[in-house]
Amino acid sequence: MSSESAVRPRAQHLGPERRRPHVLDTALRIAVEHGIAAVTIAAVAEGMNVTRPVIYACYADRVELIDALIRREEGYLLEGILGVLPRRRVEADEEVFVEGFRALLETVAARPDTWKLLYGNPDPAVAGSFGRGRRVAVERCTRRLRPTLRAWGTVEADRKLPVLVELWVSTGEGAVRTLLSGDGEWTPQDLGAFTGAAVYRALRSA
Repeated sequence: MSSESAVRPRAQHLGPERRRPHVLDTALRIAVEHGIAAVTIAAVAEGMNVTRPVIYACYADRVELIDALIRREEGYLLEGILGVLPRRRVEADEEVFVEGFRALLETVAARPDTWKLLYGNPDPAVAGSFGRGRRVAVERCTRRLRPTLRAWGTVEADRKLPVLVELWVSTGEGAVRTLLSGDGEWTPQDLGAFTGAAVYRALRSA
């Protein structure tokens, strides 16, 4: 019997399929608190108070574990981004933008660790996920805003479109960072109302 198994109590037998979500939750907590480099099989086992073979039964090695973690959290992030824009009429009013920002920030509040891990994190292991999320946001906002600018009668709408989309997306990123930082003690509802109204008025007057 190894010294490791001697000092740790036997883990409740859940089986790899049922245990994997718990493994990933622990890995996420370690990554957010200490960085992705701190996520190792040994660290996750210690965080769960189990032996390393329990983790190896779920993931073959550290690389597979981190890949599974990033793919899971990226899925949550993309769901949040895709839910930002409600399906409403082309000639959008302020309420549409407020609803969208509130929806985004509610997803951030529901899973803050996902956004802390992936959104703007410079670590090469997760930077690609942020890039994919941002590209989705730009693509979706462009599709949504192009007909809206035309319906509003915006002068030189096609020329201004990329700039206005960047303004929209960057404001969303700023709102996410503000909510995660706790600066100003904003709630998702209040911050969504403020940023949504600000973006609408900026786009409407462009």
